[in-house]
Amino acid sequence: MTLPPRVTPRAFERLAEIGAAAEGKALRVAVEGGGCSGFQYAIALDAPAGDDTVLEGAGERVVVDPTSLPFLGGATIDFTEELVGSRFTVDNPNAASSCGCGVSFAM
Repeated sequence: MTLPPRVTPRAFERLAEIGAAAEGKALRVAVEGGGCSGFQYAIALDAPAGDDTVLEGAGERVVVDPTSLPFLGGATIDFTEELVGSRFTVDNPNAASSCGCGVSFAM
């Protein structure tokens, strides 16, 4: 069995700030083929699907589709604010390497 990813309180707080649940949306975190290292994260607001794994906190939801779940087992989904901007991030212990932008990774 794959451990689900963990979502930080800051990520749930940011979803609440942007009103995701109020619009019937959740933060979808998916893994797709591509990017400079072989796989890349796709992060977007989306409506939950029936077969998604749903992670809930602070009245907000993060969803992961069944295909992406094994790639994200034990990962941490967070929200960071830096001088260059703010974004949702994934700290993935399954990634053997990643590119400089943090969006693409290899397993």
